Amino acid sequence: MNFKNIGLLLLALTLPFLAAKSQVKISYEVSFKQPQTHYADVEMNLSGLSKPYIDVKMPVWTPGSYLIREFSKNVEGFTASAGASALKVEKVKKNTWRVYSNSAKSVKINYSVYAFEVSIRTPFVDASHAFLSSTGIFMYPDQHLAASSIVKIVPFTGWNKVSTGLEPVAGQPFTFTAKNFDILYDSPLEVGNQEVFEFMAAGVKHTVAMYGGGKYNPERLKKDMPKIVEEATAVYGENPNQHYTFIVHNLSRGSGGLEHLNSTVLGVGRDSYATEEGYHSFLGLVAHEYHHLWNVKRLRPVALGPFDYENENYTTNLWVAEGFTSYYENKLMLRAGYLSPDDFAAELIGKVANIINTPGAKIESAAASSFDAWIKYYRPNENSNNSTVSYYSKGEVIGLLLDLEIIQASKATKSLDDVMKAMYLQCKASGKGYTDAEFKAMAEKVSGTSMNDFWDKYVNGVYPIEYAKYFGYAGIKVQNEYEGTNLPYLGIAARGTNGHLIIGAVSRDSGAWKDGLNVGDEINSVDGAEAEPSIAGMSVLQQKKVGDVVTFKVKRDLLDREIKVTLTANPNVRLVPSMAEGITADQRNVLKKWMGLK
Repeated sequence: MNFKNIGLLLLALTLPFLAAKSQVKISYEVSFKQPQTHYADVEMNLSGLSKPYIDVKMPVWTPGSYLIREFSKNVEGFTASAGASALKVEKVKKNTWRVYSNSAKSVKINYSVYAFEVSIRTPFVDASHAFLSSTGIFMYPDQHLAASSIVKIVPFTGWNKVSTGLEPVAGQPFTFTAKNFDILYDSPLEVGNQEVFEFMAAGVKHTVAMYGGGKYNPERLKKDMPKIVEEATAVYGENPNQHYTFIVHNLSRGSGGLEHLNSTVLGVGRDSYATEEGYHSFLGLVAHEYHHLWNVKRLRPVALGPFDYENENYTTNLWVAEGFTSYYENKLMLRAGYLSPDDFAAELIGKVANIINTPGAKIESAAASSFDAWIKYYRPNENSNNSTVSYYSKGEVIGLLLDLEIIQASKATKSLDDVMKAMYLQCKASGKGYTDAEFKAMAEKVSGTSMNDFWDKYVNGVYPIEYAKYFGYAGIKVQNEYEGTNLPYLGIAARGTNGHLIIGAVSRDSGAWKDGLNVGDEINSVDGAEAEPSIAGMSVLQQKKVGDVVTFKVKRDLLDREIKVTLTANPNVRLVPSMAEGITADQRNVLKKWMGLK
């Protein structure tokens, strides 16, 4: 048989199927009949159906937050109809409802979502506003993730604003369109009476939607936030958006952010703007999430898009995606003038010390931490500090080291900026994400040197950080203030709880670890001295030295126990920087390139 004819036959068979898929039309209407009960009511309309049934699915996770969150657990009252006729519905998986359409071309689906988790990652509805994190609200028809959709929001009585990165539909208030589900799921919506202000930066209109009040000054923010936008855009040479939306939740206790394709959601303490430290912390959060416009959303690991919304999407490169973004948070703050060079260096030296002082950094590599994010990062336990390392923290340190390595190897002509820009352009040109091997190859191309040793030590290994070497490239002398002191070390963290001193953590290989103090133990006395409900209540330890045996009386499971602990030497570091004497011209050039000094 002629193989060319086979190909034509297959194409003829395939085209009607593709045409049938493209004809499916999807729209949503979201309303809030009783927002004080924390429900969003969703009407989903599907038309252009051709099969006897359609499977409708709810995502199980949200991109940028690597944890299976089981959004379907919040769905209630799922029904379907065609015209005036109710349709049979069968739940076939934890997140999948099968609707038997009886050959109807159009189907209406109704369901409600309970939304009362305060988080940048999950929907929330109350009497004051609605935050719609899209993966927790909108279901999708199976095999139609590429389909476009229309979203109409019906604000509750008295609400008059909707803020989102979605494209508005002309002439239809509170109605938006998404050309596929990756865009819909990457576009949260804020509904209510939020304060909204705008600014232009890098040729892009930016909208800031502030919910919850707070001691912020819009005019000051309109001057300061653009500086960060401009500096971030300068790294990559272009800004990929026509418009961008900041959704800011000002709460009594708020923290963190979640990046999206042309928007972000920030959680901020509403009073934090009132202090310079708090204000700069907010700007740092802005810098972090805005940098994600490139790093993660477009310059992305190959596994992170197109997404599988039903299963884990594994990658070993979150140390780049999140860790490098943490590093650039500081670089952008420096370049925008919100961090001094001294503070910039001190901040990063402190991050290096934190990794050295994390026992788990000797156990888990940055690549392994990234891969296991789904089961470890968002589910820490009392032993996590001993067995894991954060891909944020370790990745930030790797970004620092790699930046200095590239600057040193290139004789201060190149930096990590050049790698990031080149990888962004590569992903843009190919339309797909990068592999670890491709990222490493680009670092080698830009620096002109092999990165085998660097990757073996810091990405895939747990090699001790050579901080003196790397900071020495820039003429900065970094010393461990504890070196040679032989300080005694118990190895616990304790907290006062209801008048009792309770052990909250035990550090690997410490005396407490080796001799059997446990998390949850209530410390009653230390060498006969009654323990006060604070760690200071163990001041008797200040008179001890390495090798001394200390007797603890504890209560464990309501039983009294006596445990003798031999104090070990303090394994931690306290790093102190200073400028090296006789700094060379090469070191000065590295320093200037690293910090962007003139």
